[in-house]
Amino acid sequence: MAPPQAPANGGVVVAGGTAVPSENGAGDHHGGSVDNSNGVVGGRTTVPSSVAANGNGKQHGTRERKKKPAVVSPMDKYWTPTDDKEAAEAEEDGGEDGRRPLLFRTYRVKGILLHPYRLLTLLRLIAIILFFIWRIRHPYADGMWLWWISMVGDFWFGVTWLLNQVAKLNPIKRVPDLSLLRQQFDLPDGDSNLPRLDVFINTVDPINEPMIYTMNSILSILAVDYPIDRTATYLSDDGGSIIHYEGLLETANFAKLWVPFCRKHSIEPRAPQSYFAVKSRPYTGNVPDEFADDHRRMSKEYDEFKVHLDALFTKIPERSDAYNAEAKEGVKATWMADGTQWPGTWFDPAENHKKGQHAGIVKVMLNHPGDEPRFGGPASAETPLDFSAVDVRLPMLVYISREKNPSYDHQKKAGAMNVQLRVSALLTNAPFIINFDGDHYVNNSQAFRAAMCFMLDRRDGDNTAFVQFPQRFDDVDPTDRYCNHNRVFFDATLLGLNGIQGPSYVGTGCMFRRIAVYGIDPPRWRTDAFKLVDNPNKFGNSMPFINSIPSAANQEWSMTSPPAHEESVMEELNNVMKSAYEDGTEFGKEIGWVYNIATEDVVTGFRVHRTGWRSMYCRIEPDAFRGTAPINLTERLYQILRWSGGSLEMFFSHCPLLVSRRLNFMQRIAYTNMTAYPISSVFLVFYLLFPIIWIFRGEFYIQKPFPTYVLYLVIIIAMTELIGMVEIKWAGLTLLDWIRNEQFYIIGATAVYPLATLHIVLKLVLRGNGVSFKLTAKQATSTVNEKYAEMYVVQWAPLLIPTIVVIAVNVGAIGAAIGKAIVEGWSLLQMADASLGLVFNAWILLLIYPFALGIMGRWSKRPCILFILFMIGFAVVAAVVVAIHAARTGSVRFHFRHSGGASFPTSWGF
Repeated sequence: MAPPQAPANGGVVVAGGTAVPSENGAGDHHGGSVDNSNGVVGGRTTVPSSVAANGNGKQHGTRERKKKPAVVSPMDKYWTPTDDKEAAEAEEDGGEDGRRPLLFRTYRVKGILLHPYRLLTLLRLIAIILFFIWRIRHPYADGMWLWWISMVGDFWFGVTWLLNQVAKLNPIKRVPDLSLLRQQFDLPDGDSNLPRLDVFINTVDPINEPMIYTMNSILSILAVDYPIDRTATYLSDDGGSIIHYEGLLETANFAKLWVPFCRKHSIEPRAPQSYFAVKSRPYTGNVPDEFADDHRRMSKEYDEFKVHLDALFTKIPERSDAYNAEAKEGVKATWMADGTQWPGTWFDPAENHKKGQHAGIVKVMLNHPGDEPRFGGPASAETPLDFSAVDVRLPMLVYISREKNPSYDHQKKAGAMNVQLRVSALLTNAPFIINFDGDHYVNNSQAFRAAMCFMLDRRDGDNTAFVQFPQRFDDVDPTDRYCNHNRVFFDATLLGLNGIQGPSYVGTGCMFRRIAVYGIDPPRWRTDAFKLVDNPNKFGNSMPFINSIPSAANQEWSMTSPPAHEESVMEELNNVMKSAYEDGTEFGKEIGWVYNIATEDVVTGFRVHRTGWRSMYCRIEPDAFRGTAPINLTERLYQILRWSGGSLEMFFSHCPLLVSRRLNFMQRIAYTNMTAYPISSVFLVFYLLFPIIWIFRGEFYIQKPFPTYVLYLVIIIAMTELIGMVEIKWAGLTLLDWIRNEQFYIIGATAVYPLATLHIVLKLVLRGNGVSFKLTAKQATSTVNEKYAEMYVVQWAPLLIPTIVVIAVNVGAIGAAIGKAIVEGWSLLQMADASLGLVFNAWILLLIYPFALGIMGRWSKRPCILFILFMIGFAVVAAVVVAIHAARTGSVRFHFRHSGGASFPTSWGF
């Protein structure tokens, strides 16, 4: 183990590599400066200095700390509050008028950046218009068919840029006030009036989605700082695997130690895999004297927990073999520990026990904990840690595997979540829902409370359907080669949408209002004749489920102990999990998550927005949630293929331009851009492959006079980059974030967007199926020596070919130019003319640079090799040009003359 590092905040390090606060009060949570009067630091949400021992907001033994001046984050430097007056008025009335408090603050970009940003956008728009006017007045080219293609392409580029840009002209940031939420909803006795919350986690395959990720996600949710009796977690195992079921049993058992440990020492993050991966961190709890021993013991317990999870892959087959040998029935069944056959998928598939065909399963792994705190005892043989001052209750935990019938299309993740929706309604029926992918965990224990600040705010809380958090990832290489973090989208585009009707739903880390998912109108659009359930039949034939809907609309409603084990409830649970339940209902259309599309998340959010609801974007520090991302090039491209194909499907099947007036005009513009963007690749690939024409034909212009054409292009592209530089400032991005976004757009436009476009065209013409769902394989937890190993693995696939061709064409263009300059004796003027085109060739190679590294495998660890290969490629092509010239003329002259010669045209326009 590496020696522990000294903490930056002046704390001292204890055994285990963890810092404890020094006597002067240093060591505030995460080393930040916390103003506990309002829970906001420079526009950033911070975590309180102490987390309640009982998980309900009550703090025990918290030492007084001096209030420190707020430190402004670089990400918030250019933002200014817009609701000071309203906040002051709310503070004055103190809630005496019966209204809820202001639970978040609103910020906008300062004029010093916003005004230049808007001005540059306007100037670029004017430049584009003048460019098209000039081109229309000068319809001159060496091939008019090419001129027309480039005109249409440039027009499309201009339109899509405008659609993308207008959505970001009024970025808004909203920052939750956690301290005020505690003040208003947490009671002095340690109880809380916060609403109930159901948590959905989805997983399918314990191999492609390593089970250790899923169980860490569950552990982090069970340990979150939210009232224990007001949360319930539902794991949907869509593969019906006994591995997941028994893994959840192990997790529930380990949680009895892990969750109280988190509460006792206020640790962050509360996913053990991530927590123990960091060797040094500041301590923020109240019992530092016990922490070193507790930390060592928990680390050992976690190692044993991982061994138990791994052992399930051999333990269960061995147990099943023993039972099968004893039963002698000739069927190789999979057996549970209690001696009964597993009702889900067997290791050796059999009728009614295989993927796509098995019974529905609901198992309550942890019962409802009750309302009263239950403190643990001193350290003992059974409980090796002292939890005598800690509430050891655990939130409710439920395992679900819906019924699978080969006669039905089960609609993958969307279908699984709709079953979770119905099952949870019968058991806990919380008015709010938050969903996670199986590889995402809670990184900030205050995240659920942060989202509630938006849902419960008195201004527009009742009309808020969902709160979307940005996606952040662990184990991505430091340079983010394949743009996994996608910060331009999450930290710029979504802030822009936040200033309209709200961000789009992106699939994970999103809190929903349950009735919004049910397709019920928001309060602002309800008429006097409004009925919560206007047509019960569209919800199915389950009366208990239908009767639960009014209760779900009441965010103050609570259930003390769900009747999970009553026979009638179990029968109804089996009913709502049946494959046939949704026949004749609106599930998958106007209710729940939308079906028959690869990007069910975006379409579901769109459907909610068009109903009139709004959404909120919440970015807090530390990051609310974190997950894993594919760092292998091929896996990343397959992921983008699914997204882009699903986006186009949405554009043609749920056209944002043709919906009701409840969808804000600017919001529908934004959705149009988010769904139609892959079409740009048709024209972009044309430009990228244009050098083929002049390589074989010689001089060829797509627009004359050429120098004026290039001048317009340079001005427009330069203004694009200037706009990007301003955007980087207000969005808190880095230059590398911007470059990676540009690079992977070009990579996607050459590798996958054309394929997605072709697929959708064939679907529309042949009435076939849409883009198929391919589960993205996640990287397994790696050792230090193997870190990022998957990034250097080359998985050859047909979708790599188009981008390789583009690289070859542009390398060939540069090499051919060098060869022609040698054998044709170009003048300096001709070489200057040629360089205008070569700049674009070199630029394209720079943008495709991450892809080129990806197909180099382990050689990409030395990027200089790629540069050498490019140089060799240029030299080889130049040599071929010289050889061809020699073969035609019988001789070669290496000279440069000062007159005549063919002009070298640009390789592509923009």
